[in-house]
Amino acid sequence: MNEPEKSVKWQNATILALRFLIGWHLLYEGIYKLFNPEWSSIAFLGESKWIFSGIADWIASNAGVLNAVDFLNTWGLIAIGLGLVLGLFTKAAAISGTVLLMLYYLFNPPFIGMNTVVPLEGNYLLVNKNLIEAVTLLLIAVSPAVKLYSLDALIFNNKQKN
Repeated sequence: MNEPEKSVKWQNATILALRFLIGWHLLYEGIYKLFNPEWSSIAFLGESKWIFSGIADWIASNAGVLNAVDFLNTWGLIAIGLGLVLGLFTKAAAISGTVLLMLYYLFNPPFIGMNTVVPLEGNYLLVNKNLIEAVTLLLIAVSPAVKLYSLDALIFNNKQKN
């Protein structure tokens, strides 16, 4: 095997690992929210200080809308995570994950002067895990390796053969 072939194999393996790891993270976040009766997005929404702060205030002040957002957030994380882990509808899961993570980022960006009351796991300036995972999911969505070792490859390759 020559160097370019080895390089492509490593790239594909890395994309597969990233797909699985981000999928696991999102899946676990969704499952945690599902089984934690205390969880609500209200604290996150209360921290919003940028362009979506008005929308965040509106969501937080309407119990029905807040419940719908919590439901969609929880089940969206679970569906996206499962899609990425299993490689099922991978491109759609990666794009949906990118959109969701960018919403998280835009509701609470790590900009100078936007300190939060809720403790964070680190200190960020412009770049945080949401942005990194969103860009990585975008890479996965556009990568030709998206169907490697996935249910998509089994399902869609079988359909093309029939």
